[in-house]
Amino acid sequence: MSFTDPYAERLAAIPVERREVEIDGATTAYWVYGDANAEMTIVFVHGFRGDHHGLEPVVAYLEGYRIIAPDLPGFGESPPLPGKQHSVETYAAWLESFIASIEPGAIVLGHSFGSIIVAAAVAGGLNSPRVILVNPIGAPALEGPRGILTRLAVLYYWAGARLPRKLGESLLRNRVVVRVMSVSMAKTRDAQLRRFIHDQHDRYFSGFFDRDVLHDAFIASVSHDVSEFAARINQPVLLIAADRDDITPIAVERKLRRLFSDAELVEIEGVGHLIHYETPAPAADGIRRFLSR
Repeated sequence: MSFTDPYAERLAAIPVERREVEIDGATTAYWVYGDANAEMTIVFVHGFRGDHHGLEPVVAYLEGYRIIAPDLPGFGESPPLPGKQHSVETYAAWLESFIASIEPGAIVLGHSFGSIIVAAAVAGGLNSPRVILVNPIGAPALEGPRGILTRLAVLYYWAGARLPRKLGESLLRNRVVVRVMSVSMAKTRDAQLRRFIHDQHDRYFSGFFDRDVLHDAFIASVSHDVSEFAARINQPVLLIAADRDDITPIAVERKLRRLFSDAELVEIEGVGHLIHYETPAPAADGIRRFLSR
């Protein structure tokens, strides 16, 4: 069934260039959006299983800023880092090296699993003047309102890693499983927007390099959360959270805000874990207000 990409026209008006850089023995592919002379640059870090495309709707509403969006190692067009387990520590070190190579001192934004990576990197010494976390993972995933489903996901990724490789890869890329995930996370009742979301997941949610890096990243995503790093982050922090997020409830996000020395929380109503797809304009408005402080 056909649909209209609700953000295509706005995104098309923003210049974009694909680039590459060698980080830790592997090529990192990244995309640069906007005016090279923009006053502020923000590095976007996407979530689990996705790639840079997922945050493009937010980019579409941030005209006037320069946005740098890499594909995490092992996802999209960036191959894995050789000889390394793709843990939170590995991704945090990679992010620090990436920003040091491309745009030292850039503002940094992380979505979902990307929020954990960003928080770990900043807590570990990443030099970023401000930090933005969208749909932050504020508590252990196994303790969330869908803890049972998370445990089923653990079994799913375990099976994908243990089955014969061809069968395991097929299970992990299964389009039915991807669609079930997409349907469960989308909260919008707009039929066109739901079709866009499902199409995005169909296109990009299985773009991981192989089952090994996917399993590493999954274990990293459910073994850590932003709260464990908050006390070591002194920069101003913006949390953009959803009141219907099934992974981190809004009450937990309110508690998370108090763990930082300097943080503000923007709550978006009627949306879940897909702020970047369903409500990118309110998210961008919150980012603009935060950066104009």
